[in-house]
Amino acid sequence: MIARLLAHGQRAVRGDDSPGVDMGLLYAVMITLGFGLVMMASASFGVAERELGQPSYYLMHQIAYIGVSALAGFLIYASLSLEFLERHSGKLLIAAFALLILVLMPGVGREVNGSTRWLSLGVARVQPSEFAKLFTFIYLAGYLVRRGDEVRNAVRGFAKPMAVLAVLCVLLLAEPDFGAAAVLMGTAMGMMLLGGVRIWQFGVLLVFVLCALAVLAVSSPYRMARVTAFLNPWADPFASGFQLTQALIAFGRGEWFGVGLGGSIQKLFYLPEAHTDFLFAVIAEELGLAGSVAVIALFTFIVAKSFMIARRAEQAGKPFAAYLASGLGLWFGLQAYTNIAVNMGLLPTKGLTLPLMSYGGSSMLAACISMGLLLRIDLESRRVLQRHVGAY
Repeated sequence: MIARLLAHGQRAVRGDDSPGVDMGLLYAVMITLGFGLVMMASASFGVAERELGQPSYYLMHQIAYIGVSALAGFLIYASLSLEFLERHSGKLLIAAFALLILVLMPGVGREVNGSTRWLSLGVARVQPSEFAKLFTFIYLAGYLVRRGDEVRNAVRGFAKPMAVLAVLCVLLLAEPDFGAAAVLMGTAMGMMLLGGVRIWQFGVLLVFVLCALAVLAVSSPYRMARVTAFLNPWADPFASGFQLTQALIAFGRGEWFGVGLGGSIQKLFYLPEAHTDFLFAVIAEELGLAGSVAVIALFTFIVAKSFMIARRAEQAGKPFAAYLASGLGLWFGLQAYTNIAVNMGLLPTKGLTLPLMSYGGSSMLAACISMGLLLRIDLESRRVLQRHVGAY
């Protein structure tokens, strides 16, 4: 079976029986995965040895996560029909609700660091919010195709999906997972804007969302502590501001070209979650401004490719694929840039990972599936455009 899959992939790359894969996007994803693996290993050796007595513990797990996730992404690219995905988009929304409800059930969800965000599958733990976001974006792409005229011409066309999203965000906040809720709502609003919603409706919703976020921040002691630490981390550098001050010290030590790969001091004793949420700070310390800019450039290239693929799908007359590619690009970019902004102290801490780079199986699997979907969208769009060219 593996040989057959590899043969299919080789034919796709050579163009023997298809227009071929977008090699620019594929190479960018591979470089990001490889770069992320090296930096994650560098950031995790110290904490793994101190806590587990096995320096390579996180590295070995991450290699396994990447292997499984890359295979899943390839299978999506090689065999999943977008028509099938569109037809079952409503069922995926139900699955998103089911996952988020399941993790909140007593005795089912697993608590980690004060948040109930995980489901235990015996050999591994799964974070349902990662897949709930993906399923929701697939549903929204289908909704914008089915109800496009209603979205553009009637308030109810815009209000109905926003009400569904509000319920999903409430479930995410109950975990609590403020970062996932913010990314979900931000990406969904971007997709609705691209779908042609009236600007005044978008503006009203944006004001409402910002007010709701402000109320949530003020009403919760731990969220208020994060906001306070974000505004002035040096006011309490050994408590609420500790993580951000250590991240900023890492950036300061990195200067132009960093202290060298493996040379970070912050990751050893000071910076919490260095191999997950604050991996970018370690990159900045070890590789400096040059390495940081390289990471930002990689993410920017992938996001730009996503929108180029969306444009190609639109030219091929595949609106579902176009909306989905745009949504995936928005999601990827919003999560990546938010994580980077948090590391730099430009946004409050939200607990978001750096896609394709941070340690974690659920986030890695969701990211690779998304990249597989983008490649599949590009493949099907190229096939349609190739047939049109051949017809002339």
